[in-house]
Amino acid sequence: MVKGAKGRRGVRIALVVAAVLLALAAGALAFAGNYLFNFALNPQSGGMADSGEWELEGDSAWFNDSSEDRWLESHDGLRLHALYLPREGSHKYAVICHGYGSIPQYGGRFAARFYGMGYSVLAPAARAHEESGGRYVGMGWPERRDIVAWVDDLAAQDPQAEIVLFGVSMGGATVMMTAGEADLSPHVKCVIEDCGYSSVWDEFAVQLRDMFGLPTFPVLDAASLISRMRAGYGFREASAVEQLKKTALPMLFIHGEDDDFVPYSMLDVVYGACASPEKERLSIPGAGHGEASWEDPELYWSTVEAFLDRHMGG
Repeated sequence: MVKGAKGRRGVRIALVVAAVLLALAAGALAFAGNYLFNFALNPQSGGMADSGEWELEGDSAWFNDSSEDRWLESHDGLRLHALYLPREGSHKYAVICHGYGSIPQYGGRFAARFYGMGYSVLAPAARAHEESGGRYVGMGWPERRDIVAWVDDLAAQDPQAEIVLFGVSMGGATVMMTAGEADLSPHVKCVIEDCGYSSVWDEFAVQLRDMFGLPTFPVLDAASLISRMRAGYGFREASAVEQLKKTALPMLFIHGEDDDFVPYSMLDVVYGACASPEKERLSIPGAGHGEASWEDPELYWSTVEAFLDRHMGG
């Protein structure tokens, strides 16, 4: 009897120790997941520059000074901001989506190029960026619905509108995700993405490895769960790949071959996933992340212009 009691006490002690260790591990995992979520998606964590800290010069200053403010209420009640530069007499529009942590004004060099080609330009600020509302960065996923709404606003303004969606980095992912929306207006004629990622999960997996030296499991799983609870989406569902499987829009995919932030290999992934019968790809040797238009502007813009000539009525 005494020996049996000691055995039962030993089992209970072992179970208590195991429970304590499990609780500590769960707590540590929750802390790590929450840290990663805040680091990547919460502007209040200090990882993103305040819009007032950006210096505007050149095309950025021109775009800021020449454009007018547009406002839109999102489907979930956020007040969203965009810069709008009308081109008198034109029915062609370029919707330009900026990258992570950036602002619409920093798309000024793209705005200037499209404006010079005869396009009116709309440059929305992504959620939790610049003057747009939102507590968390959406990485393109909730923004896909915002772009649908911005497009509808342009179409209501101009029933003859022909629209191209254009985005770089997070903006590239945004326009790819938008392309798969069933209710996207037929006024959108084509899409151009530059160095967008295949999914939020894939991109964060790269950064988790490169910045912290950590595997995806279990930290990224925990961060994704926290994102679903706090931001309303999980990292796996925020997938350009899955959205591209549903689009028939003409697509141009651009990527720098030396990009290691959004790896160049993702170009093959998104291009291969795209269901459109009219899709093209452009690789720019020597270009790092977001540098394709700088590295070889002649090739970049001649390809873009030829693509637009084919799909935007010349």
